Amino acid sequence: MTLPARCRAPVALTLATAAAALLAGPLSAPAQQPSPTAAPPASAPATPTATPAAPAAPAATPAAKKAPAKSAAAEGEASAKSAESYSLGLMWGEQLRNTGVTPDAISTARIAQGVRDAITGKVAVSDKDRENIRALATSGADANHRAAAKFLAENGKKPGVVTTKSGLQYQELKAGSGNSPKANDSAVVNYRGTLLDGTEFDSSYKRGEPATFEVDRVIPGWTEALQLMKPGAKWKLFIPPQLAYDLRSRPPIPPGSMLLFEVELVSVKPAPPASPPASVTNAPGKPGVPASAAPKATGKPPVNPPDSPNSPSPATVPPAPK
Repeated sequence: MTLPARCRAPVALTLATAAAALLAGPLSAPAQQPSPTAAPPASAPATPTATPAAPAAPAATPAAKKAPAKSAAAEGEASAKSAESYSLGLMWGEQLRNTGVTPDAISTARIAQGVRDAITGKVAVSDKDRENIRALATSGADANHRAAAKFLAENGKKPGVVTTKSGLQYQELKAGSGNSPKANDSAVVNYRGTLLDGTEFDSSYKRGEPATFEVDRVIPGWTEALQLMKPGAKWKLFIPPQLAYDLRSRPPIPPGSMLLFEVELVSVKPAPPASPPASVTNAPGKPGVPASAAPKATGKPPVNPPDSPNSPSPATVPPAPK
């Protein structure tokens, strides 16, 4: 946005005008002083008007010092405002870019006008404006879908690239051995993820340690690929948008993006065995109540505890069968 830059000229012009006015006042004061009533003689060596004019110079000096100080403060304020405005525009622009909006899809001049109209209260956001924003966001995702479809159609013809029924594509860079992880296992992996244009958005290599994921808790493209890999294998994955985040992506992944990964399956952690349910033996006549919790049959009515003499007596426990 160029709005902050265009604001600098009026600010500078106003400051220059104010400085000129401040300087003009003190400097023109000596010319307005009244002359003495008595005219000097023609033969006098010095005129009496020259003497009072001399002290005017010090009076002009402080005024000249104050004007630059005021101008510098105003310029500093304008500079800070310009920097803050630019930072705000930069943040908005980055957010638009992260949602897949390209420079040729918008008009920065119209964005600036919309900001001015909203800040001044001239115009309020309408339902039509919201529809326009949704259309803009969808257009970015549609463009990414088309780019993904074109790439996958060409990439699937390359030697060594395998396309599964779901549309996932992979290329084996290094073979592994052993048992593939199951859906409820955890996989220890090193990986690097990029967008179609090569922008890297995540990497375990940069963090200096592998990551551990539950196989069935990642994006569908990963869940499918990990169950085909063996420990020690390294694959390159080409994941269509529908098997990645698609329209539910978060920055820095634009909506509708296909994702490229290099994945190395370091090891597999089997899922812990499921704990068996606690065995329950039903008490006679009381289904679902453990036998240990059932009262023992004594043939005698129970006695109320001494600390609660007013509580009602429970039912008599039947005698134990013989």
